[in-house]
Amino acid sequence: MNVVMLSPGYPAEMAYFTRALAAVGATVIGVGDQPPSELPSAARDALAHYEHVSLADENAVLAALHGLARYARIEQVECLWEPYMLLAARIRESFGLPGLSVAQTVPFRDKERMKQAIDAAGIRTPRHAAATSVHGVWEAAERIGYPLIVKPIAGAGSADTYRIDGPEELSTVLPLLRHVPEVSVEEFIDGEEFTYDTICANGAVLFEHMLWYRPRPLQMKQHEWISPVSLSLRDLEVPDLRAGREMGTAVIAALGFTTGFTHMEWYRKDDGEAVFGEIGARVAGARVADLMNYATDGDVYVAWAEAVVHGRLSKPLERRYNAGAIFKRAQGAGAITRVEGLDKLLSEYGDAVAMIDLLPIGAQRRDWQATVVSDGSIIVRHPELQRVIEMTERFAADLQIYAG
Repeated sequence: MNVVMLSPGYPAEMAYFTRALAAVGATVIGVGDQPPSELPSAARDALAHYEHVSLADENAVLAALHGLARYARIEQVECLWEPYMLLAARIRESFGLPGLSVAQTVPFRDKERMKQAIDAAGIRTPRHAAATSVHGVWEAAERIGYPLIVKPIAGAGSADTYRIDGPEELSTVLPLLRHVPEVSVEEFIDGEEFTYDTICANGAVLFEHMLWYRPRPLQMKQHEWISPVSLSLRDLEVPDLRAGREMGTAVIAALGFTTGFTHMEWYRKDDGEAVFGEIGARVAGARVADLMNYATDGDVYVAWAEAVVHGRLSKPLERRYNAGAIFKRAQGAGAITRVEGLDKLLSEYGDAVAMIDLLPIGAQRRDWQATVVSDGSIIVRHPELQRVIEMTERFAADLQIYAG
């Protein structure tokens, strides 16, 4: 099967999905705006052919592929990077290929259309409205009430996302959103935040996964001193997660998703009510695929490739561990100068540490507001959830990175 992979080498994890497609027997045609020499080796070695073209130029991409189609049959198009999912859908329609159409893709990209579709299915969402003007935002805020969240209609992650507690705060935030053409204004849901992630094939869920954010992503974004933690949960049968799990499958059905990765975020209120957040037809970022692999002793890259190419998994992915990722932010500015506390933590928890990936001494700090990964991460795992919670809290508090 000839499979087109959009942006096969960027972001970094895309290279592993590209390699997985080749590993399960696909002939992979890459289309991307990275020069061939800059492709990661995992992607470059897996590609049978590469079209170097600007992904922002839809006409150029279509022209390149139609030219290629004179010599090789294009049978499938895959894209796991949010900005180009609509491009993938347009390519499918141009070639008459299976997979998400433009109409099916739009609700995964437009948060207002997304929530309208979920509302129509009778699933609880925050009260919400779209706005394209300052007046529209004020009008929506008055109707929805405070506290509320303002975020881009087509955003990803927590970029340009703000919690607003009153009119004065809204006045302060609105100038920061001038570059955003359309925003979603929605009710702030007070509760714990989780994900529901799946690998699906032909409408069936082949693998499911839940992540618990500690603290909520919006809080992670607001305070530099926080070490964000993501917990991959082993036991999805516990009562506290049942409503979110049922919601997840209902959302996937409501949006007509059939094959590939999904990443949904949802809230559990103190009274147990589950409230939909948002969903993407893609894998989660911030090393969630790595967490899944460490939690299962498996390979979710290959599992996804098997699902999209063969419609099945050769063997099930079993959740064997609770796994936690701790993302560290250096204190100070400039280059990393030292790391403190790691040796002591490793002496206590070394057997449970699955991965250490911290910036080396001398490397420049990353922009903590632009990436959750920040200045490095540690992944720990253990069958017992409380043990993983203890370890993530210790690494968050006692491991320090300094820059200067």
